[in-house]
Amino acid sequence: MARRRDERIDHAVPAAVTELLREVGYRGLTMEAIAKRAGTTKPAVRRRWESQQHLVVEVMAQARVGVVEIDTGCTHCDLVGHLEALRAAMDDPALGQVLPALVADLADDPELRERFLTDFWAPRRKACVASLRKGQERGDLRPGLDVDLVLDLFAAPIVFRALFGHSGLGPEVPEDVVCAALMGAGTGAGGGAHGCVKHRPPRGHSADSQATA
Repeated sequence: MARRRDERIDHAVPAAVTELLREVGYRGLTMEAIAKRAGTTKPAVRRRWESQQHLVVEVMAQARVGVVEIDTGCTHCDLVGHLEALRAAMDDPALGQVLPALVADLADDPELRERFLTDFWAPRRKACVASLRKGQERGDLRPGLDVDLVLDLFAAPIVFRALFGHSGLGPEVPEDVVCAALMGAGTGAGGGAHGCVKHRPPRGHSADSQATA
């Protein structure tokens, strides 16, 4: 008779990985530490996951950090919301400090890279593509756009800064990126092609103070 799978381990191991990633980072992660934190053994972990790298990718995918579904009726606002979620995710040590080191392993393992793109990255792209399509339906974005290219234009500055740390990733960055990208992709109806009117008041000023100025 086959031994029943211990479902406790299925939940304890991913939780242990998340905790350890925040404590020691990707490079400091070991199977020994994962098993100890989860209250199990290395063989039990290895029976369930192909490698430590596959385990990390699965944990990142399950967390769905940075995945948001937005429909405010405003293309500009929706896109800023997606990029703010991505920016916040990159600030999370369980993602932002893991991704730079993980990229090297993805380059050396095509199967792991495909799993990362399918399980982790695709849901984020899908959510943002839905907003881009709605923007086209509203007439805010030009018809016939290469949606994949436009999506890369939006996400690339956030990911690039997170990977290399060469410039800040403050709360103003998502809106600045959307404004810059909409200059080429927008029709003007949503504040894109002919100048971007920011939806947030300047920092340090409230909407009420602007109205009475």
